[in-house]
Amino acid sequence: MLKDMIALTKPGLLRLNVFAVAVGFWVASKWDISWISLLMVLIGSTLVIASACVINNYWDRELDQKMERTKKRIDYINHLSPKFVLGYGIVLGVVGFVLLYFLVNPLSGWMALVGWFAYIVIYTMWLKRSSTWSTSLGGIAGAMPPVIGYCAVTNQIDVGAWLLFALLFLWQPPHFWSLGIRRVEEYRAAGFPLLPVIKGVKRTKLQMIPYVFLLLPAVFLLYYYNYVGLVFLLVSAIGGLIWFVHTLSGLKTQDDEKWAKVNFLISVNYLMVVFIVMVVNTTWS
Repeated sequence: MLKDMIALTKPGLLRLNVFAVAVGFWVASKWDISWISLLMVLIGSTLVIASACVINNYWDRELDQKMERTKKRIDYINHLSPKFVLGYGIVLGVVGFVLLYFLVNPLSGWMALVGWFAYIVIYTMWLKRSSTWSTSLGGIAGAMPPVIGYCAVTNQIDVGAWLLFALLFLWQPPHFWSLGIRRVEEYRAAGFPLLPVIKGVKRTKLQMIPYVFLLLPAVFLLYYYNYVGLVFLLVSAIGGLIWFVHTLSGLKTQDDEKWAKVNFLISVNYLMVVFIVMVVNTTWS
């Protein structure tokens, strides 16, 4: 039972998002860390994000069976029962929101709720089944974790919060579309109106280009406004250029699956390196 409950929180996705919360908190703190506050925001955000993942699994339980990557999720749900899973997801969300709102600050709680709403209502319940905009607008949810951590320290939405939001918001569509191109026939068979399914692989590659390119000014502005140092700027700019050049190369490649696999791996490693260097090279207060 416990194993199923943990699996429904999508642990891999959960770890990445909670790490993003910690990064946002660290950048805002400028090395003056309140460890108790950090612990509280990590616990609260973990519960809210886990809630969103559990309810997403509940809502998508029928469609998930049509895809190789997700078809095992129904087993976790059936071991527990759908009603239990829904209640479990709701309880996680309520406890997490209350913890953030009262033990961290109200703004961090509201930012978590915005992310939860964007993932469950805008993405899962609406756009995922109806529009190619699901990936772009669904990125609102994925961009909220560092904002939660940042606002836990600053208690305000300022340029730093917006830049952290922009970094994740721009990163997500090309990252996910790389996966979508690799598994385009799976998504087509499952009935998801993903961009490569509806508009084709070539159009998807073209649409990835501006997102990757705009990451370059986003990381520069983090340096310009003195949130991070020169090492971060150099590493993130070089990584961004590598990703951008590889994305452009997709317009000429003949092997879409191989290209998409490499592009996906570049995107994952880019974000992890950027986050780690962002923490190490956060400017001092």
